[in-house]
Amino acid sequence: MKTIIKNILATLILPLTLLTQSFASESSETGNKTMHKTVTIEGLEIFYREAGKPSAPTIVLLHGFPTSSHMFRNLIPALSDKYHIVAPDYPGYGNSSMPKVDEFKYTFDHMAVIVEKLIEKLQLKRYSLYVMDYGAPVGFRIASAHPERIEALIVQNGNAYDEGLDNNFWEPIKEYWKDRNVVNKGLDNDWWKNVKAAYKQPAMANEDALGFLLTAGATQWQYTTGVRNKELISPDNWHVDQRLLDRPGNQEIQLQMFYDYGSNPPLYPKWQAYFRKHQPPTLIVWGKNDQIFPAAGAYPYKRDLKNLEFHLLDTGHFALEEDGDIIASYIREFLDANSSTLAKTP
Repeated sequence: MKTIIKNILATLILPLTLLTQSFASESSETGNKTMHKTVTIEGLEIFYREAGKPSAPTIVLLHGFPTSSHMFRNLIPALSDKYHIVAPDYPGYGNSSMPKVDEFKYTFDHMAVIVEKLIEKLQLKRYSLYVMDYGAPVGFRIASAHPERIEALIVQNGNAYDEGLDNNFWEPIKEYWKDRNVVNKGLDNDWWKNVKAAYKQPAMANEDALGFLLTAGATQWQYTTGVRNKELISPDNWHVDQRLLDRPGNQEIQLQMFYDYGSNPPLYPKWQAYFRKHQPPTLIVWGKNDQIFPAAGAYPYKRDLKNLEFHLLDTGHFALEEDGDIIASYIREFLDANSSTLAKTP
């Protein structure tokens, strides 16, 4: 009888053991899969994507305009086997809360505060920052305020120098910073004359012209201009972004952020001083055909940073869409090369 019972138990225990092993294997695999989470900060639901083991070196990915952490959807799994990845959506973007402009202070200072509070909630003590477009002024505020936390910088079409804004695209925006009611200032260059012609407004208000940047055509233009092969760029990108831009009240948010971008250039000397003093290891991966943040904004980093790896890629503004695999490879190689010094970053 005892032998029979033992045999019965063995037949029951073996499948349970295999099942447990299967669950354990599946659990370990989910560590590299992207999780979609929210936390409450200042009464708002802040969405973020997370992948990789929290014990691994952390990379915080900061998105640009007009997108969200969606722009990192392919980069995250390309890195999460070795790194802990966190990619938030700012308020008013992606899947985070979108309070109205009279309910929330939409400034780059405030966006940096929100991201910093998320970092503190997640108890991230040390991390690298990947900054792109709007992510650069958000990230450089955080880095210059807490240099002891920054292990490395990865800069992709993100500006910190006046040279990066010295082009036709920025002329009417600079006038908008001075006066939100300005009319036809900086709009007569080759870039913006096409916009005025399309709207049949020879004396166009700058704010109306900037509203063009919130249209479906402009969103698609950001993704496809300067790329080698437009057929490689998924239309899902601009469809996702445009659906969010078209939400009632979002245009006012974006115009407010265009206006507040004027708070960034006065901080450039502070950020450059941070680069010179603390010398964070920095990787530049820049789409050189970008008409918003052209390569002229990439070169000045060489003046201030000694441990700098510099790559100009033959693509446009959203370089990850065409050269994501290349960028992921550069990141892995760069962080591997600096692994012995990251913990010693001053």
